[in-house]
Amino acid sequence: MRNPRSGRGRLPVIATIAAAAIGAAALAEHAPVLHATPLGADSLSALARPPISTGAVARLEDLSDAFATVAAHVKPSVVYITARHEAQQVTQSQGPSLDLSQIPPELRDFFRSMPGMPGTPRGRSRGGVASGSGFVVSNDGYILTNNHVVDGASEVTVRLLDRREFKARVVGRDPNTDVAVLKIDAKNLTAAPLGNSDASRVGEWVLAVGNPLGENLTFTVTQGIISAKGRALALPGQSQHTIQDFIQTDAAINPGNSGGPLVNVHGEVVGINSAIESPTGYNAGYGFAVPINLARAVMGQIIKSGRVERVALGIAVRDASADDAAYVGLDEIRGVLVSDFGDATSPAQRAGMQAGDVILSIDGKRVDYVAQLQEAIAFRSPGDVATVEVARKGGKRVTVRVPLQRVSEPTTEIASRGDDAGSNDAARGSSAPLLGVKVAPMDAGTARQLQLPSDVQGVIVTDVEDGSSASSHLATPSTGGPDVILSVEGTAVRTPDELRAALRQARAGDVVSLRVYNVPAKTKRVERVRLGSGR
Repeated sequence: MRNPRSGRGRLPVIATIAAAAIGAAALAEHAPVLHATPLGADSLSALARPPISTGAVARLEDLSDAFATVAAHVKPSVVYITARHEAQQVTQSQGPSLDLSQIPPELRDFFRSMPGMPGTPRGRSRGGVASGSGFVVSNDGYILTNNHVVDGASEVTVRLLDRREFKARVVGRDPNTDVAVLKIDAKNLTAAPLGNSDASRVGEWVLAVGNPLGENLTFTVTQGIISAKGRALALPGQSQHTIQDFIQTDAAINPGNSGGPLVNVHGEVVGINSAIESPTGYNAGYGFAVPINLARAVMGQIIKSGRVERVALGIAVRDASADDAAYVGLDEIRGVLVSDFGDATSPAQRAGMQAGDVILSIDGKRVDYVAQLQEAIAFRSPGDVATVEVARKGGKRVTVRVPLQRVSEPTTEIASRGDDAGSNDAARGSSAPLLGVKVAPMDAGTARQLQLPSDVQGVIVTDVEDGSSASSHLATPSTGGPDVILSVEGTAVRTPDELRAALRQARAGDVVSLRVYNVPAKTKRVERVRLGSGR
């Protein structure tokens, strides 16, 4: 995945000119053959054909005229952005040493991949000039673009369609939505009208306007449709506060298009072009745009205070799965699963929400996936009360009123590592056939090596059977874990025998609710797993 960011350098025009010269030479060489039978006036007349004139062509002309009108309407609002970065030399950290022979074999992969281990790079040198796009949103000089277009820039310049250039001030940035606001000292600018991205439908025509691939292709217009909505991407620099609700389009977007507008047939901006999904890094797949409704909320806070303030319910969430929906009696797969609570101060937990609840609506507005929940909550004021409808086991519906709390950015703390080894015997693994996993008991040495909190007590997942239901729910040390199973259907499990006992009343095909702790992420969550045959 790449951000369509910097278009540096010039296109290979020398090669193009050389090719043209070769073509001219070839024509000159074969000129006598090409003109051996000159065309007379009668022959030229015979070649002339009248243009097509039918109702179908008239409709195409109308469509063509509509695209041209929209492009002419929006281009004066689009800007070409260059961002200068000072060169910085970043050193590579050697990290602490650790004797892997002291770690249980099933857990060594986890420690090898930990940040800070020997040879893990901490950064790289950076400098030069990057380019991107943006668009004017007010007549007095406010401009919307992507955060990654201007992130870390020491100087930002904006060029208008009429070739005027201005030094721009970065009013504020929000990495979690990839939105930034600039300001230039100019008056009587042409502001782009902002549409309603919630009302945009899959299949609607859109135009992408921007500056792909640098200086030579500025103010380019491409056309396509909205291919999908509500997309999430694995982009660099994501955090637990990242909001992703991308509009997907097949309009051609390339590096340098970042920050430019995605426009509907009414000439209204419905998104900010931000990323591409491509095997080559250029337009060979799909483009993704931040919905303008989300960007508008961020922009309002940045212009008002220069920063973005968020509120939250105090929960960790993920999209509900098919098994989650079956567990709480939904007839369709939708909603957001409450995996865990931030800490003891979580307003949602104090209000009565439970881990494993599936959120169905906020203040009566349907919620189908995580980004919808985030957008419904994030930009409200601290102390506002959200009415949350949740589903529980067996189809029970509960309404919870949650006062929203201000979000503070998390800090990362790295605990010191102990030197005691876990028991190799304990890590060999004991089977839980219905789940399709092997687990190991937790001893004091392993808990210290994994830096587990005191309230994390359970069994470590050391292996998952290929093709089992658990393979898409539980992680081993080599697949992003290890996970620690804490409880089954609310019953704590601290040994493999207790895990098997907790599953004894269940049958193949049942959906069971597990509480799980992921060691690398240091987070708890709920997993709903459909049991296998146990063979």
